[in-house]
Amino acid sequence: MQTFNLHIEKELQGAFTLKDINVVLVFQVNCPGCFSYALPLFNKLYHRFNQDNISLLGLSTAFEDFDKNTMAHTESLIKTGELIGETKQFMNQRNIDILPYTLDFPIAMDLIEDKIGRIDLAVDAICTLNPNFKIWPEFEKTKLRQQIISYLNRLEKVPLTFTLNQLQGTPSFIVFNKAYEVLFHTFGHIEYEEIANKIAQFNSDYEL
Repeated sequence: MQTFNLHIEKELQGAFTLKDINVVLVFQVNCPGCFSYALPLFNKLYHRFNQDNISLLGLSTAFEDFDKNTMAHTESLIKTGELIGETKQFMNQRNIDILPYTLDFPIAMDLIEDKIGRIDLAVDAICTLNPNFKIWPEFEKTKLRQQIISYLNRLEKVPLTFTLNQLQGTPSFIVFNKAYEVLFHTFGHIEYEEIANKIAQFNSDYEL
C-alpha cells in the first residue's frame, strides 16, 4: 500500500495531530480552483468530521509561481483574507476583494527546499510509489532511479510533500491512516458527498 510522505515546515493555524483517519487538502494560494470549491468543501468536511478519531489539515504548497505561493502569502490569507495572483483576479471578476469565508481547519506549510538534502531518500520514496518496483530487474530499477535523480535536479524548488508523493497538482485530497497508508487520493474537482462518503466508509471499515 502506498505511504503518504507528509513534510511540514511550519504550522500556521492550529495543529495537526496524527489520528486513525487523516484527511489532507494540498492547495496553493495562487490556485483559483482551490478557492472556488476545494477550500469551502474542506471547511464542510472539517465541521462534519472533526472528532476524536479523525484529523484534517490544509497544507499550503508551491510547485510553481514561487513568488506567490509562499508562507507569507498563506499567513496573510489566514489572518486577513488577502488574495493574490490568479486567485485575486478570479475573485475580483465576481466582485470579491477578500476571502469571503473563514478557513476553520488547521493549516500548515509544505517543507520547500532549494535542493533535496538526502536525494537517495527522496528517490527511494518516489520509487515505492510504483507497486511493482520491488520485482523489477535491477537494470530497470537503476534506470528509473537515474531518471528520478535527473528530474529532482531540474526542479527550481522542491516542495517535499508535493514532490515525494508525485501529486498531479492542486487541489489534491489525500486520506490516510495512522500508519500513513493512503486510503484514498484524488486530484481536481470532487463533489462533497463523494469524499464525505469515502471518509465515513473508512471510519466504519476501521471500526473507529
